[in-house]
Amino acid sequence: MSNGPGSAGNIVAALCSLFVPGLGQLVQGRVLAAVIWFMVACIAFAITWLLTLSLLPFGWFLISLFSCIDAAMYRRPGY
Repeated sequence: MSNGPGSAGNIVAALCSLFVPGLGQLVQGRVLAAVIWFMVACIAFAITWLLTLSLLPFGWFLISLFSCIDAAMYRRPGY
């Protein structure tokens, strides 16, 4: 079973991170990375909300994409 980029586990993790930044990293067992991605997404959401005064979560969405890519490309050390 492959544990590198494109593996089934990474695809599931990437989909999780697309909806909630950091959730995919949490699924992969990377707790610190999950917390960091979630906090960055919250900060990005707050900044874009303050700048636009709308509920369009552009900052959240942008960080979700980066978090999704990070989860999809993750390779476990030693594999």
